[in-house]
Amino acid sequence: MVADVSANSERILVVDDDESICKMLQSGLNHYNFESMTASRPGEALEILKKTPVGVVITDIRMPEMSGIELAEIVRKKYKADVIIMTGYVEDFNYEDIVQQGAADFIQKPVRIAEFIARLKRVLAERSRRLELKRALNDIKVNFQRFQRAMEGFVQAISVAVEMRDPYTAGHQQRVADLAVAVAKQMGLSPDEIYGLRMASVIHDLGKITVPDGILSKPGKLLPLEYELIKGHVQAGFNILRRIEFPWPLAEIIRQHHERLDGSGYPQGLKGEDILLPARILSVADVFETMASHRPYRPSLGLERALNEIKNNSGKLYDSEVVRICIDLVENNYFQFDDSFASDATLFENVFS
Repeated sequence: MVADVSANSERILVVDDDESICKMLQSGLNHYNFESMTASRPGEALEILKKTPVGVVITDIRMPEMSGIELAEIVRKKYKADVIIMTGYVEDFNYEDIVQQGAADFIQKPVRIAEFIARLKRVLAERSRRLELKRALNDIKVNFQRFQRAMEGFVQAISVAVEMRDPYTAGHQQRVADLAVAVAKQMGLSPDEIYGLRMASVIHDLGKITVPDGILSKPGKLLPLEYELIKGHVQAGFNILRRIEFPWPLAEIIRQHHERLDGSGYPQGLKGEDILLPARILSVADVFETMASHRPYRPSLGLERALNEIKNNSGKLYDSEVVRICIDLVENNYFQFDDSFASDATLFENVFS
């Protein structure tokens, strides 16, 4: 009975310097409706592979030019085909060694066609499952990328909305994000952690949308009550985001970015490592950028004042390792603020570089 052709869609290449073996195996493959080709030496097989897609290569182990093991390594790496090794020298090789070197299966000569076909079908079935898994993973990747783009667009829209209400600090969140990411990379955070930190940083002042315009843009010193309203923006930002299930703790990072190591920060008075590391990085970047930039109530205090602030309070208010790296980046010109706005297309690029 002829086998179902739907299961035999992959092309098979038989490689053996014994012509009679090639003819016998090709005859068996044809009987079971496999499309097959033969080669009498490894060099010929590689020429065929350059021009023709092949799913499985079945090769003798001892041949001129190179061994079947050497051929298998090239085939797997360069052509992504599975390899079945054949040999009559069973005393010199064992199944475990052959498979460990990358072969999908190992067949002893003389070959029995029924066993040969059964082994081949098993290899093809496993290959089909791998390819299906690869396609599924690729679909997941595509869907994740779509979700990621939508999420980035959402975060960018929030950032723009905040800065439209507070034009005097336009670009602040982006500049803070750039510095925070630069520090995080030097600290060895994972790409995923860095990505989450950037997401939180570009909207860390989200809660300012709850603060009256007159207070945000007030040119003089704030009254105590006005300052309390400003301080409330961290909790407000947390409240806005807390019910959204991001892959990172964005709401908590935003709520903690005004906490200080000695417990003197707000709104929770957290201390030391109770403060998330991304929030400790964000707090230093935020303080440094705020002091180094112009504000409606004062001109820029300059880089030196900003550096002195984080230096003098390293280990007290701010994480000492974060401060050390931030100072090194700025003093050695490894980092400079870009005053321009980041566009939608560039806001998140180079996060993984």
